[in-house]
Amino acid sequence: MNIPFLGNGRRKAGVPGPEGIAELLAECELLRSQASRAGVRLDDSPASLEALDQLVPGWRDDEETSTWLGNDAGLYLGTVIVRTVPGAAWEIRSDGQPVVRLTSGREFDVVDAGHQWAAHGVPELSQLYAEVAEA
Repeated sequence: MNIPFLGNGRRKAGVPGPEGIAELLAECELLRSQASRAGVRLDDSPASLEALDQLVPGWRDDEETSTWLGNDAGLYLGTVIVRTVPGAAWEIRSDGQPVVRLTSGREFDVVDAGHQWAAHGVPELSQLYAEVAEA
């Protein structure tokens, strides 16, 4: 997922700072809509990732929906990590891909993980979160 307006870290007039970027990445409209219809409340907690893992994957029959949902699932996973794991932060790679970086320097391509989850159901979002939280 290339987000060109995020640039390479230089802040320009009208371009949001780190907090604004985090809010933009946390929107995940399609995922939030799908979850809401299934009765799952996305409250940016690790428990909500477990609830997402339990959803019936009806979107897998529609490639476009699966792709968008994969983006959203990855961004949501990243949002939960950034909001709950001390020192975790969003970073935009030079190719425009948003990733989560831990204080240890480890980088997680959460969008790729979201695509894997949306397409195959594995690895589970809650499992990925647990691995990152332990790191």
